[in-house]
Amino acid sequence: MNIKIKTIFFVSIAFSLVSCTQKKGSENSISEEEKEKTPTETRIDSASYFKKLTEIANGDTTGRWPVMNQPIPNEGAILPFKRIVAYYGNLYSVKMGVLGEYPPKEVWDRLNKELAAWSKADSLTPTIPAIHYIAVVAQGNPMPDGKFCKRMPFQQIDSALAIAKMGNAIVFLDIQLGKSTYQHEVPLLEKYLKMPQVHLGIDPEFSMKDGSVPGKKIGTINADDINYCTDYLAKLVKNNNLPPKILIVHRFTQGMVRNYENVKLCPEVQIVMNMDGWGEPILKRSTYKLYIHKEPVQFTGFKLFYKNDLKKAPHTMLTPEDLMKLKPQPIYIQYQ
Repeated sequence: MNIKIKTIFFVSIAFSLVSCTQKKGSENSISEEEKEKTPTETRIDSASYFKKLTEIANGDTTGRWPVMNQPIPNEGAILPFKRIVAYYGNLYSVKMGVLGEYPPKEVWDRLNKELAAWSKADSLTPTIPAIHYIAVVAQGNPMPDGKFCKRMPFQQIDSALAIAKMGNAIVFLDIQLGKSTYQHEVPLLEKYLKMPQVHLGIDPEFSMKDGSVPGKKIGTINADDINYCTDYLAKLVKNNNLPPKILIVHRFTQGMVRNYENVKLCPEVQIVMNMDGWGEPILKRSTYKLYIHKEPVQFTGFKLFYKNDLKKAPHTMLTPEDLMKLKPQPIYIQYQ
């Protein structure tokens, strides 16, 4: 399917919130709980944080970017100080991405070249590698539990973690929901999400709230789904003394994410809306502008397809230099 598809502001508006809150209507005062926060709740420097957010807004003048009404993240936050460059896929499938297409050593040879290209394109933002593994795969037929999704065995997830360890990479475990729910699927991955290097991805394309078969139409999620995942991750961070988690939300249509303005932000979780669409460069830029730029949440990502992006003229992929021209600049890059 084609195309799965101001800049200066005062850091005094930065909010240091303890619990997840909506972006609008946040309090500017510091609570007693905030004053007595535990070491896991120590915030990063707000001036540095908003300075970097302003940099990656890249001169946007719409007032949407950077997102100002947001909490200062806990210490250990990766974004926006580092750009994540990820390889995506499933070890069982050669068609779902690089991870299943090449042996681990070649995966790393290729990923290291992409990391070098991004470091060259943006010398001011260090890059870190990631392995983005599809841990729950949507199915066209029901599984024994009727959920239309197949959960990867733990030994396969362990293999993905081992590949990541080869290059000191962080890991994203991705959920293609089918007819299941995040309330059912996310807790099944808890033993991994408790690990400091493991983060979460969710893919609305395969969230079939209307009962459709995955792959027959594009699915949808709403703010409540995202907020459940955020709340779950935030509790893990608090209860296990972890650095902030990152939640990747894939998107390439208007209907894939509903009520974005009700998404809650909190110091324990950083949310990336990832432009997960394939097509020619003009179409991908348009999708990013329509569905990522116009509906700001917190951070942005951009997905590149080694094969599908070449199908239509001019048969070229967007380069790091091309993506650095976007407003805002994506801080998470995914290759499939």
